[in-house]
Amino acid sequence: MKCLLFAIYTLLVFTSCSMREQKNEIPASPPATPESLAKTYCGSCHQYPEPSLLDHATWKKYVLPRMGYMYGIYPHDSVRKELVGLGKDAEIIEEAGVFPRQQRLADSTWKSIVDYYLSHAPDSLPQPATKKISMDLELFEVVETPYRLSPPGTTCVAFGDDGLYLGDAHTQKIYHFDSRLQLQQAARTKEGAVWINNKKESLLITVMGSFSPTDEPSGFLMELPKNKEKKAGKIISGLRRPVHTALGDLNGDDLEDMVICEFAKWTGRLTWWEQTPAGKYKMHLLSGRPGAIKAYIKDLNQDGLPDVIALFGQGDEGIFAYYNQGNGNFTEETMIRFPPSYGSSYFNWVDFNGDGLEDIIYTAGDNADYLPLMKPYHGIRIYENDGSNRFSESFFFHQNGAYNAIPFDFDQDGDIDIASISFFPDYEKTPEESFVYLENDGHGNFKAATFKHASRGRWIVMDHADWDGDGDEDLVLGALAFEVIPDHLGYVKKWTESGLSFVILENTLK
Repeated sequence: MKCLLFAIYTLLVFTSCSMREQKNEIPASPPATPESLAKTYCGSCHQYPEPSLLDHATWKKYVLPRMGYMYGIYPHDSVRKELVGLGKDAEIIEEAGVFPRQQRLADSTWKSIVDYYLSHAPDSLPQPATKKISMDLELFEVVETPYRLSPPGTTCVAFGDDGLYLGDAHTQKIYHFDSRLQLQQAARTKEGAVWINNKKESLLITVMGSFSPTDEPSGFLMELPKNKEKKAGKIISGLRRPVHTALGDLNGDDLEDMVICEFAKWTGRLTWWEQTPAGKYKMHLLSGRPGAIKAYIKDLNQDGLPDVIALFGQGDEGIFAYYNQGNGNFTEETMIRFPPSYGSSYFNWVDFNGDGLEDIIYTAGDNADYLPLMKPYHGIRIYENDGSNRFSESFFFHQNGAYNAIPFDFDQDGDIDIASISFFPDYEKTPEESFVYLENDGHGNFKAATFKHASRGRWIVMDHADWDGDGDEDLVLGALAFEVIPDHLGYVKKWTESGLSFVILENTLK
């Protein structure tokens, strides 16, 4: 999925920082410095981004101009028209006031901010020491299917009790393979089947409506009966590029409700949908910020009421809790906040250290907003829970472009290992980081390994289950062909020609 940096969902009206000098008047506070101005304005809608997070060229060419748009600072009038666009999404963007018609920041203030970033940004980002990734992935065997899709456009992979499901953006279908990887069914879903809730009698499929970022409300949830004689149908329509759905009874009426992450582009939101006795759904807003990626329904404070935990990308990146107050009301609390350049991509909620408290496994790695920039802070992080839902970082593994990290005891030695994919690896220097298996030695040390030719696919999604029923956990990786810059090695051509949409990593422990 593509995250757009500094995509602020609404604009605050700021008080002017200008100071009028009068004779014999003593200012109540010291004059604003370029740094204080940057912290005031660039930290108002998201965590303040330090100049060191990006290199000088990226700040100058891409990020600072985009920041200016949010204050109505455009190089010429046509820029705003291009940003707003046309159609239904343009109406939504205008209603939200994303791009102001009038400039809301004085030229002198904006110049001070720009000069501050450009004078303090490094020419290049420091890179971590080269990591050792073994090419001998002993625990897993790579299994491919003869069924190919060219170009591969996988948007979801999901193991089920009756096989494997794969969503493809190009063919706009969802495919069902049996345990022998033989195609059983292909159902049309429109563009971007991105998440599957596997229910007893049906699949609940979240469909983006558009793979490309948009605010157009063309996304929907559809129900696909497992009984082929029954017809599929839409459950909820008019969603803004939804990417994830969590299920649970949020109001205690014994009916299954939904929490939907509407990523959108500029005007996304996190919503919960109350199921009525008639089987219809009523929307309630949890958050109006864009970039919702994934949500869990959990009773965080043990009060008997299910709460919501959600990860957001886009400008205001972070993990936020929504505590259930009863009667359908929720209050928001920040759990962890990240700088807007991180490119948050996924998180998993699991007891990693075995203390009975659920921790956070988080990945940052989106790199599609400008020319790919290898960032030393991209990778996998573990945040441990102190028992009061306060989290502190206990582990970091640098992995360029990390997109998902699944925690599980794959080798069944009593500790949690991590399987991770990257959609933006460093194809020039470390293409092997496309997939990384981190084997835990039980003392907080991890051995990194991958399989040969891991870059045969550009892995964007991943799932795990005991696929073959032999008592150990397997993996499936889904691939999507996407441009590589630079691509002198011809990766896109190879991916397109091979049509390799997914591979199974079969656990050989048993």
